[in-house]
Amino acid sequence: MNEPAILLFCICIILLLLFLVIFQRYTFHKGTEAQLREISARLSGILEHDSGEQVMVFTDNKALMELCGQINLLLLDRKKAKRDFIRQEISSKKMLSNISHDIKTPLTVILGYLEMMRLADGENESLRKVEAKAQQVMELINQFFTLAKLEAGDTDIPLGKTDLNELCRESILCFYDILLQKDFTVDIDIPEQTVFVSGNQDAIRRILSNLISNAVRYGSDGSYIGLKLHSDASCAWVAVTDKGKGIEKAFAASVFERLYTMDDSRNRNIHGNGLGLTIAKSLANQMGGDVFLESEPHVKTTFTLRLNRYVPPSV
Repeated sequence: MNEPAILLFCICIILLLLFLVIFQRYTFHKGTEAQLREISARLSGILEHDSGEQVMVFTDNKALMELCGQINLLLLDRKKAKRDFIRQEISSKKMLSNISHDIKTPLTVILGYLEMMRLADGENESLRKVEAKAQQVMELINQFFTLAKLEAGDTDIPLGKTDLNELCRESILCFYDILLQKDFTVDIDIPEQTVFVSGNQDAIRRILSNLISNAVRYGSDGSYIGLKLHSDASCAWVAVTDKGKGIEKAFAASVFERLYTMDDSRNRNIHGNGLGLTIAKSLANQMGGDVFLESEPHVKTTFTLRLNRYVPPSV
């Protein structure tokens, strides 16, 4: 074999070895990239579904194995922190429920004495004002007690076949006198055909009462209240509308928070002040429904209760 042939052979061997090295590095890179994507996809699935799984990837890459180990340690810490938070939250809610109950007893006694003093002194204006304020405190405590029991899971809300049409009529009728006194325009749209939902009568009455009371109290600027019931095959909606000052979009998500208020320079009387809306949403959620808000300030504000239609049990 002459010298040029040997040189050509050596160059071919070098090129072949270089190709093999490049191919191996490319394959390793692609394999590592695919495994990293698999780890990322599994981690995203665990976080999205909030499952207790761990990231498992079959690989002989020590760096990837160490990475998966560290990720799993973080997932375990996250799971433990969440479990501790839930335990503390439940404990706090039960404690609040107990405190609310304990406060009600002495306040009931105080109200009793105030009533006796007022009756003994006749129409004493100071006593009347003190009694009125004490009644407001009692109402707030009752609402707080109800919410604490709901959030602590101590309230049983049995569901059954419920006539939503009749509950809507009863609820708006309870406010007839105050609507007449305030000269409200009342627009009621309840269909003749009965709409049955899966719900609890007492819970739905409370929700509707809170929504209507909220519209009367904070939508009085518009002197209008509307109640509309409509449904489809799966859900029913009750919309309570007023034409008062309304709520800016930036604050719409906050009105269902406990004791939410929005201060302005003139007054504090806006939708969402207190616990009524929080209780309404919590009750709706426990019946598989929801309460949501749509508001265009100074035009129209609507709180809507959504419930599931009643489905007869299969035989």
